[in-house]
Amino acid sequence: MNRLFEGCAALDIDPQHTRDELLQAVVSTIEANKMTDNVHIRLIVSRGLRATPYQDPNVVVSPPTVVIIAEHKQPVPTTATHPLNLFTVHVRRGRPDVQDAGYNNLSKINCITACIQANKAGADEALMLDPDGFVATCNSTHFFIVRDGEVWTSTGVYCLDGITRGNVIKLCERNSIPVFQRTFSLTRVYGADEAFVTGTFAGVSPVGHVDGRKIGTGSRGPITHQLQQLYLALCENEGLKIS
Repeated sequence: MNRLFEGCAALDIDPQHTRDELLQAVVSTIEANKMTDNVHIRLIVSRGLRATPYQDPNVVVSPPTVVIIAEHKQPVPTTATHPLNLFTVHVRRGRPDVQDAGYNNLSKINCITACIQANKAGADEALMLDPDGFVATCNSTHFFIVRDGEVWTSTGVYCLDGITRGNVIKLCERNSIPVFQRTFSLTRVYGADEAFVTGTFAGVSPVGHVDGRKIGTGSRGPITHQLQQLYLALCENEGLKIS
């Protein structure tokens, strides 16, 4: 909810609902559909209806539109064990003055283009670089590597402030696993012992190959496995924080 309201403020959208009201709307949607387990929620706030198909906010003629999509959805069990194949695409993550990564919006044409390029290359996901050529993130997940017992991820400057990413970093800190948010190149990726990605839906998923190079043994590594177990325990014991 913090991220949603921060994005609305940046885009000059007044949700015209409090956080509690939006949370209650989500709960009401779940209850109306008698949904209890394995429910995936997407909450969208748009500026509202327009008098004409034009980008100027001044043509908006209605209050903001709130969309709550609730669906029964469960990761395929092999997601936790079957390593993903990533492909580094030519599409870069933009600087904040071009496309601020802090906006969690649906207009992610660079990520969509990256996804298409990775699909055409036969990969599961696109690995995207920052404007300086360092590893940034994937098109829909966050990327981590493991080297000599240390977990590395990007600085976060060119990627969305991922909730699962943040939880995994905290889990590393709480469990004495050295974790660093830093710049690193593809050379460090190709020589890594392990790699994995994080996302809201699948949690922690191993990566076996990047650009045709086998990462480590090409299978799920021990630290990736450990973080999977820690993340599952976090979800089960504490629940995902609604804040």
